[in-house]
Amino acid sequence: MKPGIVVIAELTGPVADRIHAVQERYDPRMAAELPPHLTLIGSSGMGPISARTTPDVLREALIPVSQSTAAMTLRFDAPMQFMQSNVVVLPVDPNGPVRALHEAMAERVRAARIVTERPRFTFTPHCTLNFYRELPSRAVRELLAMRFDEPVVVDAVQAYRAVSARGTELLFALRLVGTAA
Repeated sequence: MKPGIVVIAELTGPVADRIHAVQERYDPRMAAELPPHLTLIGSSGMGPISARTTPDVLREALIPVSQSTAAMTLRFDAPMQFMQSNVVVLPVDPNGPVRALHEAMAERVRAARIVTERPRFTFTPHCTLNFYRELPSRAVRELLAMRFDEPVVVDAVQAYRAVSARGTELLFALRLVGTAA
């Protein structure tokens, strides 16, 4: 993982266990770095947060978002290849509550003048099934044929810092405690 801090929404429950098993099979390095998740800050939409940012500064910036955002139930669309690569992802509705959460967090990060890298892509909410391994065509087809139809609940966000090329540490977690609209 690149140096810096990412903010994710860890997936939990049976679907997360299934996704993690797939990640371990197709990309063990990625599976060891972080639990199955949706990246909210640190990839598409807003690049990684500077490693020099203190956890307290970031937490204070994000608390209002976590207090005003309700937990959400999501469904994954069929797997797809990301941006003409061999990376396979499980997309979620790009215009739904995950986008609203991302935009609220990005606004708070900018307002706090927290330094981030420039994003490489526009915000595209997804859970990555493989990233580091260059998969043969057969393996890509296997991933694209999989389905994860069970709903998944996002009820918290977590900040992780890259501590080495292959390791991360959890800095903090914030529950999403707002009320549904």
